[in-house]
Amino acid sequence: MFPGTANTGLAQNTSYKVVLPFYLYAGISFLVATLLLIFSTPAFLQHYFHPHTLAITHVMALGWGTMMILGASHQLVPVLIEGKLYSNVLAYLSFVFAAVGIPLLVTGFYKFDFGWAAQSGAILVNAAILFYLINIGVSMAKSKHENVHAVFVFTATLWLIITTIVGLFLIYNFTYNILSKDSLSYLPLHAHLGIIGWFLLLVIGVGSRLIPLFLISKYNNNKLLWWIFALINFALISFIILFLYIKITVLYFAPLLAIAAAIIMFAYYSYRAFYERIRRKVDYQVKISLLSVFMMLLPLFFLLIIILWLLISTSNYSVILTYGFCIFFGWITAIIFGMTFKTLPFIVWNKVYHDKAGLGKTPNPKDLFSDKIFVGMGIFYLTGFVLFAIGILVSNLIILKIASMLLLVTAILYNGNVWKAITHKPKKL
Repeated sequence: MFPGTANTGLAQNTSYKVVLPFYLYAGISFLVATLLLIFSTPAFLQHYFHPHTLAITHVMALGWGTMMILGASHQLVPVLIEGKLYSNVLAYLSFVFAAVGIPLLVTGFYKFDFGWAAQSGAILVNAAILFYLINIGVSMAKSKHENVHAVFVFTATLWLIITTIVGLFLIYNFTYNILSKDSLSYLPLHAHLGIIGWFLLLVIGVGSRLIPLFLISKYNNNKLLWWIFALINFALISFIILFLYIKITVLYFAPLLAIAAAIIMFAYYSYRAFYERIRRKVDYQVKISLLSVFMMLLPLFFLLIIILWLLISTSNYSVILTYGFCIFFGWITAIIFGMTFKTLPFIVWNKVYHDKAGLGKTPNPKDLFSDKIFVGMGIFYLTGFVLFAIGILVSNLIILKIASMLLLVTAILYNGNVWKAITHKPKKL
């Protein structure tokens, strides 16, 4: 086996046939989201409950972020638990149900039609997450090597299924009035269940394993990670209680401070891993992953502004839209960029060269994609991200159009590099 594969702990545990469809689907979803940005930029000058904004948000949250995480975790969870994935069939079912359900759901949002398409899409997405939860849960139950990272992943998945169930109720509430209030009233609850419970908890749980892994760092601090785990869950549970039962805005500072503390601790964890690394040279993929850690602080800043604004006045739509944009196009996208090209090449390398290792010289996994394209993608991405956030805040349609075009180029470069890696042909030995 190629030495680098073993060193990173990403030796093949799950068939590439399970994992690669998720990567491809996620990349296409990101491309679709950037196209929608171009055609829907006026929506970012209006209320955050605009149909096109909702559609783009769910393409990013489900099609881009969640599908990428589902795919990668089918490969990474067996590494975390030092065991095997329980069922490839459940993994395939999870992909198929989500792949069909997400477009139906997004179409319903875009047309602002919550009839059979949106309802069916929501049901299919819930079924996909349920299959994933069962698969991950049984895999961990059969393993004797569970650890703090695996607990992060499983707990995040529990929060994800709660998020999608709440989303299902909100979809049906448009037609049947099954909740005591309108769906818009519950939108902050639904959003933060997913953002904090699913994305933040899982990104930290997996990132705290992968960042030291790819830096080849000896740093590890499980006690700190358990504190982070407790703070995030405390913040989310307290937010739910405050949102549903205690309508006192100033108390929202408690979960905000808990989340801030958790993120600062994770930033410290990442810094220590970087400082104690054995490999002194840090590649661009790890650099953008580390950048994403600090990009977590941007949404916190805007969330603080939102709470302060609510104390003295009503909601400011541009600040709320910027808050959401910084989450989905900011730290979530940045971490995916970095980790895609640290995990995908090893998966493809195992697919192509696993049986050929030891028979002659083989390329390194990093040679399966273009580093120059990655750097170019990063430049377009950061420029487009900053400009779009500014465009929202200053309500300038021209800036938004330019920024959305830069993000479209980013998505094209990303997909081209992913395709280059996935279609890699074996070199003659």
